[in-house]
Amino acid sequence: MNDYPAYLLTPPEDGHVYGTLSYNRRSKCWMIRGEPCVTELAKRLFPGCDGRGRGVARFTAHARVIGDLNWLMLRYPLAVKESDKKLWLEALEGAREYAKRKQKNFTDPKSCDPPASEFSGTLMPFQKLGLGFLLNNRRCLLADEMGLGKTVQALSFIAALSAYPALIVSPPHLVRNWVRECERFLKPDGSLRIHVIRGLTPYSLPEADVYVIHYLLLRGWKTELPGYNFGCVIFDEVQELRHSGTEKYSAASLLSGACENVIGLSGTPIYNNGGEIWNVINIIDFHFLGDFESFSREWCCGYNSMIVQKPDVLGEHLKREGLILRRMKSEVLKELPPKRRLVQEIDWDDKVYRLYMKPVEGQLHQLKEASTASQRALIEDQISQTHRQATGIAKAPYVAAFVKMLVENGEKVLLMAHHHAVMDIYKKELKSLHPVFITGRETDAKKDQAIVSFMQGKTDLCCISLRSASGLNLQRATCVVFGELDWSPAVHSQAEDRAHRIGQTDSLACYYLVSPRGSDSDIQDALGLKVSQFISLMGDQTPDRDNEFIMQSEARERIRKMVEKLSSALEEKGEI
Repeated sequence: MNDYPAYLLTPPEDGHVYGTLSYNRRSKCWMIRGEPCVTELAKRLFPGCDGRGRGVARFTAHARVIGDLNWLMLRYPLAVKESDKKLWLEALEGAREYAKRKQKNFTDPKSCDPPASEFSGTLMPFQKLGLGFLLNNRRCLLADEMGLGKTVQALSFIAALSAYPALIVSPPHLVRNWVRECERFLKPDGSLRIHVIRGLTPYSLPEADVYVIHYLLLRGWKTELPGYNFGCVIFDEVQELRHSGTEKYSAASLLSGACENVIGLSGTPIYNNGGEIWNVINIIDFHFLGDFESFSREWCCGYNSMIVQKPDVLGEHLKREGLILRRMKSEVLKELPPKRRLVQEIDWDDKVYRLYMKPVEGQLHQLKEASTASQRALIEDQISQTHRQATGIAKAPYVAAFVKMLVENGEKVLLMAHHHAVMDIYKKELKSLHPVFITGRETDAKKDQAIVSFMQGKTDLCCISLRSASGLNLQRATCVVFGELDWSPAVHSQAEDRAHRIGQTDSLACYYLVSPRGSDSDIQDALGLKVSQFISLMGDQTPDRDNEFIMQSEARERIRKMVEKLSSALEEKGEI
């Protein structure tokens, strides 16, 4: 007895034949040339079927689509072109295996590990199940809740298939983080080649294993990228494509159509109306939900409506068909540590950084003329503050974009920074989220009001000064984000503990957003952020007085070394 569905039985070869079936190797599709009764029916039944011209219907060579085509042939037999018979039998067998895997994955999920030779990381049990799902469903949306490691699961998928060259499409502020994560997890032998695609004007891409591009550049590369035969395309934060009708969307659609393995990542694939899911799924698997007119008529409240009548039924359909995998933190909480520390590299504005670093030249001149140790210490502190503020301001818009993404994903966020100038940028960039602030500039009454507003759910974003965080109880938070860093490990630990307190039932994610240049590099070294993703040197225990003195001495030495490095760099440029 066959263990695959009846619609995948072998079509009859005797009786009336309604046309021919052949494979178009250039467009990678199966083509029916036959009687109008067949081609017209194919176009009505399968909106994803491309059918320009009378008597012609084309089907994408996807395992699921092959199943639809075979079902049609059971009723309307077609003669397979002699030179394509072997290829058709292989495609049909692939569709049967796909159907069996899909059913097995739904009833008995498969747990997989990527090969250690290709991947340097350890997946949690639910992430191994995620990899198994991705391997069984090569066009799908991984919609795990924020903080469950969608990035690492996507990279393990690339590693497991050795799907190079791979293309990663991400929002602008996450490009650097993808580069960093690729370097961390892929090809442990150090042979990984990464290229970040720059600019709207196409150029000849150098050979690489992984290419990274952000969504704003897709329109410029619309006709170029589909010709590169990528082994895998990852659309990070795929909700960026929830609106069709743009050049960005059109470029993503062409890119997806030219690749066999397409994975979308998003904790919130829709923002406003359920109908947005059609646009997202249509990128991942073209016309899986039919054309939009058909989708809105059958799933929504009427023609062109974006309101899905039964979203739970639609969700189950997509899950059952292997298009979506969604896990919540509450489902896998036992597998997560109580507190997760994650280092995320983000972009910054180099022009802004240079502008705010101008005062350092004069401060370094003063340092050379200082005659006492106390004078030198005072000036070094001023230089350190200038350097840290310039770094914080240069990356502030990108920090804000990351935080906005977290809040839109349903997270309750504490955003930590040090400088008032940085906080002012956050206030402007994040105005739409109605944040509250505890920065030392507020009265006690306003500070109390900010705490109440956050804890009662009137806002999901509270911005706090690093040195004003002690004593606060904000355990409603699910994420702590450090937009700026401090020299002292204990300061970060105390800031984390504003949320990681009695009453906190979630696994707390602590994001350290670092820039590739500026003071972050020196402070990263001091804090051990470059040693491990799960930081081991952050001072989880409240330091005693002796340890505080030691840490202050260490911070003083680190500031001195940072100033020396700045001075040497400017001297080389002839600026001092």
